[in-house]
Amino acid sequence: MEDTMGKVGIIMGSKSDLPVMQDAADVLKELGVAYEITVVSAHRTPERMFDYAKEAYGRGIKVIIAGAGGAAHLPGMTASLTSLPVIGVPIKSSNSIDGWDSILSILQMPNGIPVATVALNGAKNAGILAAQMIGAHHPNVYQNVEDFKAKLKTKVLDSAKELESK
Repeated sequence: MEDTMGKVGIIMGSKSDLPVMQDAADVLKELGVAYEITVVSAHRTPERMFDYAKEAYGRGIKVIIAGAGGAAHLPGMTASLTSLPVIGVPIKSSNSIDGWDSILSILQMPNGIPVATVALNGAKNAGILAAQMIGAHHPNVYQNVEDFKAKLKTKVLDSAKELESK
């Protein structure tokens, strides 16, 4: 992997979000994209969130994936502190209202502070989207995403063939 590619920052509001957010890390690894992963709480460690967002670009981060449940302020607050693209992952947490609070908190951002939002617990898609963003400038990652999508197509066609042969 080339050193100039940079990496993806994966942050989450609580370690309890890791089972969901691990999907982003796993797909990034599969696609050949470097990443870092840590816990940054918008409410319990706002200074850490501020520092993470402000220093990310200087550390070589190209895209931030931020997962949060409940009130889910982490993606939006992170986006307000950096000009890097932020992908929000709403997480259905134990204190969540069926995940709708998280979805709406991340989705309904004010003009000027965009957050790309994936489906509830959709960290895998967040990882793929981050890889596509990086792949727009790095042919090797672009090809890895192309190959990944070709495998998805083959899997569907194989399933159809199997089902139709019965």
